[in-house]
Amino acid sequence: MAEPAIRMRGVVKRFGGFTALDGIDLDVARGERLVLCGPSGSGKSTLIRCINRLDVHDEGMIVVEGVELGDEDAAIRAVRREVGMVFQSFNLFPHLTVLENCALPRMRARGTPRAEAEALAREQLSRLRVADQAAKYPDALSGGQKQRVAIARALCIEPRIMLFDEPTSALDPEMVGEVLEAMVMLAEGGMTMICVTHEMGFARRVADRVVFMEGGRIIEQAPPERFFSAPAAAQTRRFLGQVLGR
Repeated sequence: MAEPAIRMRGVVKRFGGFTALDGIDLDVARGERLVLCGPSGSGKSTLIRCINRLDVHDEGMIVVEGVELGDEDAAIRAVRREVGMVFQSFNLFPHLTVLENCALPRMRARGTPRAEAEALAREQLSRLRVADQAAKYPDALSGGQKQRVAIARALCIEPRIMLFDEPTSALDPEMVGEVLEAMVMLAEGGMTMICVTHEMGFARRVADRVVFMEGGRIIEQAPPERFFSAPAAAQTRRFLGQVLGR
């Protein structure tokens, strides 16, 4: 079998006396599109933050594209060069233009000269249909535009893996669709993706596998057709009843 893009074994993460991740075992295949769902506080965001070392796991093993994440700076840098991340609150630099926001990570992560990095940034902004916003500052953009710029910025490092942490939760309802369509486009291009989301329609349409978490543990995982039609665990059925109103 091919080596997975991400392998997690026995991963534990604690915040003081609270265990956010409690023995996570998870493989993500290259090109797989994984959706993480579950109630607030279940550990979903912590799990993906551990993948690029934004949160440091306390126990277990995480291997990303063949590199085991530990305390070594070189390993952390190597992983972050291959992993793009999009946050729910955009995290754009307010003092930089859209173009500068997108070019800077490429320059820092890959050592790309400014002119080349800006050319790549314009390509990604065009791909995300926000090329006409390149000279503006983030405060001049709508929420949907900000999130599409954030996706373009993450793509500028040409990552192998994209992580999305509830990318539509901070958006007005009318802006959710445009961001989800951008994510569908990436998924159809074969990008390895892990997405934390409550957008179950997106999970049905895009996911290869849906993983349900509760209490820092993986309770159930299945292809979307089985996950939504015949969930095995009572916790999953209860969650789906709440989010789908059934």
